[in-house]
Amino acid sequence: MNGHVEIDNTYAEAFRSIYAEVLITAKDQYWLDQAVSACTGHASSTIMCDCEAGLDHYVDGKCTPDGRPGAVVQFHVPRFLKNRERHLEKVLLARLSQNVLTCPTAKVYDHLPSETFFKLGKKIAFFGDGHQFRDTRDGMPVWVIPIMGGEFVLSRRFGFSDGIMGGNLWFMGYDQDSAIDAARMAALAADATPGIVTTFPGGVAASASKAGSRYSFLFASTYEKYCPTLRDKPGVETGVPKGVTSIMEIIMNGCDLATVAKATYNALDACKNASGLAKITAGNYGGRLGKSFIYLRPELNEPAEVA
Repeated sequence: MNGHVEIDNTYAEAFRSIYAEVLITAKDQYWLDQAVSACTGHASSTIMCDCEAGLDHYVDGKCTPDGRPGAVVQFHVPRFLKNRERHLEKVLLARLSQNVLTCPTAKVYDHLPSETFFKLGKKIAFFGDGHQFRDTRDGMPVWVIPIMGGEFVLSRRFGFSDGIMGGNLWFMGYDQDSAIDAARMAALAADATPGIVTTFPGGVAASASKAGSRYSFLFASTYEKYCPTLRDKPGVETGVPKGVTSIMEIIMNGCDLATVAKATYNALDACKNASGLAKITAGNYGGRLGKSFIYLRPELNEPAEVA
């Protein structure tokens, strides 16, 4: 796995989430993409977003309940939230009703059968103002809401389960283009891993953060130790290698630790020979953020989840 680019002997510090997974369908790819884009908007990081959401994969119409093109989308919230289940339900209620129901021809189905679920269909169906009704469509129990565009169809229940957030890789480039190109290659490989979503623009984050701030009203802030322009500033402890001018990050969320680890290794394989990189490493905080560790050099460290 360790090719021409140095891969740091460290670990990415991920943390537990609860997540929901839905299948959106529409009459064609254009309207499907509009629904996916809308319902995953403003969902890069839970630092300032209500959730982290992204496209897992597309589904051929031959494999969807209604025979139309489909897309599987994940929505994650941190497990450490005090009212995490209520929070996730509110996320789904808002995003499915305001961003999928409003999209022409879209339908949405549960894609995560689970013993734990939200009776979300009924709540969204109240938009029908008494004209909504339960039915069986395409062999599935659904709510049907009359709308001006025709009908909106959605599952009655939406399951949720434990997941993983925050798998990550950092790409330390001698120039910005090299860091971006390597991160983009890695993000594409991670995205191609079933059960994985990347949530930042293009799958790449240019602004890795640390927990806490000198300002009391912020609970996260720029990671000054890894800001190349601060490397020589007096009083700043730097972790930026000599010659590095840009560091890009990818973040991976998924259904479980093994899947996020697989995406991490797929990403490393995709960019291990990238040019212009000083090092590939990962963000960790000594277990203060999460207890799920993904080692970048599994041949030297056995991946483990700390209790």
